[in-house]
Amino acid sequence: VTPWEQLPSQAYSGTLHDFCVYVPAQYKAGQPAALMVFQDGQAFLRPNGDYRVPTVFDNLIAKGEMPVTIAIMLNPGHDPSKPPGKSPWQVSNRSFEYDSLGDRFARFLIEEILPEVGKQYTLTTNPEGRAICGASSGGICSWTVCWERPDQFRKALTTIGSYTNIRGGHVYPAMIRKTERKPIRVSIQSGTEDVKNDFGDWFICNQQMASALKFAGYDVRADFGEGGHNSKLGGSIFPEVLKWLWRDYPK
Repeated sequence: VTPWEQLPSQAYSGTLHDFCVYVPAQYKAGQPAALMVFQDGQAFLRPNGDYRVPTVFDNLIAKGEMPVTIAIMLNPGHDPSKPPGKSPWQVSNRSFEYDSLGDRFARFLIEEILPEVGKQYTLTTNPEGRAICGASSGGICSWTVCWERPDQFRKALTTIGSYTNIRGGHVYPAMIRKTERKPIRVSIQSGTEDVKNDFGDWFICNQQMASALKFAGYDVRADFGEGGHNSKLGGSIFPEVLKWLWRDYPK
């Protein structure tokens, strides 16, 4: 896992983004690797966290249960002129980047972050070999990237996704039902005690997303159980969901 310099952004003027890149031992220079991007990368990177991406990736890749995959652990942008938050989650641009609909974040990722990483590593250009993952607002962001640019990303892993009316994301189930199916594989997860506030009910909104995706014929996995707005359930099933997500790649 290698930390990279903070990058100034054109899509989000005035912000800097920091990220780390995980490269598996099986990667060979010049051979295109699969790609997986993680929103709030610091949360997925922690060795004592719920996801522990480097450890899980090491194990699954070694067993041949997922392809040789480079992971970009990307944090939301922050305004360097403002003091940092008390935690990595409290950065100035997180909700604007993650909860907003439209293709801005997808363009930022495709046009700014991937070319930077591509200077050092060979990433596949096959959209079937590109996945994106996030929790809460990072979850809806991951879905939005695939929804807007299925020509670039076709696998979304979302946990406790904020498919609520923070910035209009509650419209997705209706849009999915009325739009021709896009070639996206998606995992949805939430718990009965997920957040309930003036933006919506996360548990119900995730169920509505899963229902709409099934209705529209998507390749969807839905995991609902007990628990609140945290990564306990999502982390516990993370290896199994990854195997499901990558189960036929490459064909």
